[in-house]
Amino acid sequence: MSREDRRVFRWGLDQPTGGPGPALWFAFRNRELLVAADSFLPPGEGLDRLGLEPSRTHYLGLLEDVRCYAAVLPPGTKPPQAMAFRDLRSLYGRLEPDLHEVAGRAIQIVEWDRDHRYCGACGTPTEIATTERSRTCPRCGLTHFPRIAPSMIVAVERKNAILLARSPHFPPGIYSVLAGFLEPGESAEDAVVREVYEETRIEVTDIEYFGSQPWPYPHSLMLGFRARYAAGEIQVDGAEVEDAGWYPADAMPMIFPGNVSIAQWLIRDFLERHR
Repeated sequence: MSREDRRVFRWGLDQPTGGPGPALWFAFRNRELLVAADSFLPPGEGLDRLGLEPSRTHYLGLLEDVRCYAAVLPPGTKPPQAMAFRDLRSLYGRLEPDLHEVAGRAIQIVEWDRDHRYCGACGTPTEIATTERSRTCPRCGLTHFPRIAPSMIVAVERKNAILLARSPHFPPGIYSVLAGFLEPGESAEDAVVREVYEETRIEVTDIEYFGSQPWPYPHSLMLGFRARYAAGEIQVDGAEVEDAGWYPADAMPMIFPGNVSIAQWLIRDFLERHR
């Protein structure tokens, strides 16, 4: 399914008027999503039919004409028969892409609501706003919005080769493009220059925007770029990156399988232009 073929999701604070209608429930036990054995979400009008009692629920919006809800289940909740709790990352490629994107929105709303029950400035219990997605302190007025951490990810090219690197946290043998979080007061382009240099001692130029992807691990927004090699020889930092190299399209290392992340989109873009 291409991005153009996916169903449209529209954020909403207020549920549509009228009686109960078709609904999707994104129910979480900690960070694990409740799914059926075939990895599809349980359809229906509520979770009570499954014998589940969520401690908190949040209306998210509409996926086309289907109402979407996030639900928090107690830590000890057992899955109903023929269902299971699965880590959201493990469901990439198993849930439909548009369902996975809404699930990513849902877990971020659940965790924002949990982590901002009290004001970070004065400790007063916060209140959910009715006109926007926020929690506000009734004492000092501080507003707590859902947290989003901007990150950059970049495909650096040198003639007909792409710079790929291995993180110590990757599965054995896997390589990918470079990525990192933005610092306060830093532009995304400045972050590209800094991160590439810090991790590989490579200098880049001609930075151009490629695209973006929300990445709910836990609450990032990945800003994708392409850049061209300018100078330097690879020297890995040994912490974020344990190995790196230049790879032509006909001699690529092992990369993450599938085509669901912006890292894969960047690599695929390179391969399509150089094969």
